[in-house]
Amino acid sequence: MEKYVGPYDNAPIPRLTIHSFIMGVFVSMGGFIFGYDTGQISGFLGMAEFQSRFGQKDSDGPGYHFSNVRSGLIVALLSVGTLMGALLGGPVADRIGRKWSISGWCMMLHIGLIVQMTADNHKWYQIVVGRWIAGLGVGALSLLVPMYQSESAPRQIRGALISTYQLFITLGILVANCINFGTEKRTNTGSWRIPMGISFIWVLILGVGIVFFPESPRYDYRHGREEQAKRTMIKLYGVSENHRVVAEELAEIKEKHEEELLQSGEPWYRMFTGPRMLYRIALGVSLQALQQLTGANYFFYYGTVIFKSTGINNSYVTQMILGGVNFGTTFLGLYVVEACGRRKSLIFGAGWMFVCFMVFASVGHFALDRNIPENTPHAGKAMIVFACLFILGFASTWGPIIWTICAELYPSRYRSNAMALSTASNWGWNFLLAFFTPFIVGDIDFRYGYIFAACLFVSAGVVYFFVIEGQGRTLEEIDTMYILHVNPRESTKWIAPPPEELITTERLVRGEVAGTGADLEQSDSARARAKETEPSKKLLLFL
Repeated sequence: MEKYVGPYDNAPIPRLTIHSFIMGVFVSMGGFIFGYDTGQISGFLGMAEFQSRFGQKDSDGPGYHFSNVRSGLIVALLSVGTLMGALLGGPVADRIGRKWSISGWCMMLHIGLIVQMTADNHKWYQIVVGRWIAGLGVGALSLLVPMYQSESAPRQIRGALISTYQLFITLGILVANCINFGTEKRTNTGSWRIPMGISFIWVLILGVGIVFFPESPRYDYRHGREEQAKRTMIKLYGVSENHRVVAEELAEIKEKHEEELLQSGEPWYRMFTGPRMLYRIALGVSLQALQQLTGANYFFYYGTVIFKSTGINNSYVTQMILGGVNFGTTFLGLYVVEACGRRKSLIFGAGWMFVCFMVFASVGHFALDRNIPENTPHAGKAMIVFACLFILGFASTWGPIIWTICAELYPSRYRSNAMALSTASNWGWNFLLAFFTPFIVGDIDFRYGYIFAACLFVSAGVVYFFVIEGQGRTLEEIDTMYILHVNPRESTKWIAPPPEELITTERLVRGEVAGTGADLEQSDSARARAKETEPSKKLLLFL
């Protein structure tokens, strides 16, 4: 990498600028759209009009209900679409750009909404198909939003800005819960068509608004728009044209781009053979799966049905309470991700949620009268309390931070495809849980919570042994730490060398650095020890 010479501006960097704030908040509308869909489908399943139009008639009365298969398909087919959208979103974004991809996938979402809203009586399969089409757009946005933010955000607030994606998911869930509460007593199709129709507004805001935003600096630079990339970075950092942080980051981007050109045309499957890439891909896929296995969507997808079974008179009110707790405590997550670091937050959050699920499941199975829940009102209230405490833990740790880690985990050469795999893992498990939850609950009732508690115990272990702390690090430094096999438990103590000495994936692929991960780790340790002893050597020479 070129040396930095000249009169660079070394003024302090603003913690947050108006441009980076607007970028982080607006682009996170992609998360809002997903959250809104998640919240509204939970309410639809409990609406009498929706049940009579798309459900099955009760065998012993005039009412209607959804069988486990039908409710599972209506909820889960969105996740099948999102899985496919996440896999397709990366290659499309590499070809036409991040912001234009976001706008294009919003059009796909509109098509899915139109298919659902025009469904006639008893054509429940049209709802399923419409949710699958909408899922294509939601899945692509779940990949593109964190990617755009990670490539654009200033390094000192990257974690917090990426976490706003999860914040807006929670805001979408809360808004959907409130609108469902306002329409659920309507006796016509407005009870579900009004909430669904409002979705058009959110999608239109993102799809049209993103056109007025700049492309990510890294994408611009890789496509010959160096000056545009520099102007975007100056605005987002809030510094002068000749500030050192802009010069250094542009030099890093330039080096990465030159290295990528040497490997152009490389097949996508080569990412599995990149430096420690198989390890990192497996870790990203595992973390996204474990985020689903925390059990949060157990409450979000089927919350209305769950709390009816505890004897709550209006389960829509309970859903609004859970949604409010979910949204409010995610603000805590924006602080925690940068103030406390990734590892400590995730381990503490897993322990907190483990305790909450153990209590929730035990009360639900042993204390609640599941046949006549009104007989055990205190048990129902206790379950609501621990559900809220669980949401507090999820929204402030595992909800936002996993997206941050997966956006930091991969080098730029493989980022889009590797992130597509990890995001697809999230949606794959989302589908499995959404589809099979009615069947599992029917067999083991609230003991289902013990399964999630066991997964949370495993989650804490995975973070403790395998996740490297990325707080305050550049993406290139995190890349180097994984290549050097830095011990995750000691990763907060690792001291980064100067940028030109970083052992990155690109330098290894080009053959500029040789050796295995263990060899590189030893050489890095030796260099660190040499730096530590340098002052004492100077003292001896002086004496």
